[in-house]
Amino acid sequence: MDAYATHEPTTAAGGEEVSDVVIVGGGAAGLSLAYRLAAEGPPTVTLVEAPDGPRRPAERTWCHWDQGTGDLDEAVGASWSRLRVHGADGAPLTVRPWPFTYRMIRSSALERLVHTRLARTPGGRLLRATADTVRATADGAEVGCTTPDGRTLRLRARHVFDSRPLPAPLPARTLLLQHFRGWFVHTDTARFDPGVADLMDFRVPQPPHGLAFGYVLPLAPDRALVEYTEFSRAPLTTPAYEAALARYSRDVLRLGAFTVQASEQGVIPMTDARFPRRHGAAVRIGAAGGATRPATGYTFAAVQRQSRAIAAALRTGRAVAPRPYRRRTLAMDAVLLRALDTGRIDGPAFFTGLFRDIPPHRLFRFLDGATTPLEDWGIGLRCPVGPLLRTALELPLRPRRPLAPRAEESRR
Repeated sequence: MDAYATHEPTTAAGGEEVSDVVIVGGGAAGLSLAYRLAAEGPPTVTLVEAPDGPRRPAERTWCHWDQGTGDLDEAVGASWSRLRVHGADGAPLTVRPWPFTYRMIRSSALERLVHTRLARTPGGRLLRATADTVRATADGAEVGCTTPDGRTLRLRARHVFDSRPLPAPLPARTLLLQHFRGWFVHTDTARFDPGVADLMDFRVPQPPHGLAFGYVLPLAPDRALVEYTEFSRAPLTTPAYEAALARYSRDVLRLGAFTVQASEQGVIPMTDARFPRRHGAAVRIGAAGGATRPATGYTFAAVQRQSRAIAAALRTGRAVAPRPYRRRTLAMDAVLLRALDTGRIDGPAFFTGLFRDIPPHRLFRFLDGATTPLEDWGIGLRCPVGPLLRTALELPLRPRRPLAPRAEESRR
């Protein structure tokens, strides 16, 4: 039986607007949940996105692997059935992760898809406003918003899902940042193989702490997204990223003459913090709800699992955001993250070894947190057992405490 009774957005006394569900934030998590709820969820859904201005994020690129066809295929801009890793010694290793393909979605494409679906769905609504407060009410929650023209608005809902970034890092034992800058380049001649994506290219100078790699997503023989990425304790300055990208494009990829048509930059926290599934009256989703894989930074695939599970739960009248990863997966990641942070394992050698020694279909299931305990055990035996065991023994003795990026690396 349908757990909801209303079928159109309504306005309550005092100018309050009422929906069954309000989603705060128009990033990957908010858009993905809105997309699924507009198709199969409660009758009235309001997505609150930041208006144009400093609060609205720049366009972003999201990548994930999937098998078969998916409900977001319309937003996929490119995909690859072959992936390549270059070791620090320059040796290439190409794998076919069948039945998976690696897919790229631009945030603008996902926005168009979701906005179109909301516009065509009775009871679906997109609201451009700044969400200021979320508070509990007797029958759900209320979101206080400010519209671009300065008006205040109160949105009442039975359920509120908040995908906005956390205001401060949560207590953790380890915090690394995956930080990057990318160029969308157009070369004068054909320089790329559109059938192969370079997932990790360790033919770049390694930083004193953490690891660095290049990342290339070919979009055509003469066009690609070329990124420089680090796992370390603090981001670089923009000029430092630009210099690293220039060296990688010139000395490693040997692109020759090219133009930069667009750029993007970002920071993804990689942490073993414990993410609460609720924050006051709101349910946390996306990276704020723990959807970022601690040891890799991958988020988008977990966001899709989470949004599907929430849509299924809401059909029974419940607001549940399941844990994006199993406890066993998080425990393994905490050990690996700490081992990378302490330098006990060589990052480039470790990740290159995973691609060299583990069957591709199993490796990608492992990276997605979907392997069995027996498979995890087999993969663990192919890792540096001594350093990881030492880290696993000491980790329970370390308290979780507030951590922040360390400033000594941000000046480079």
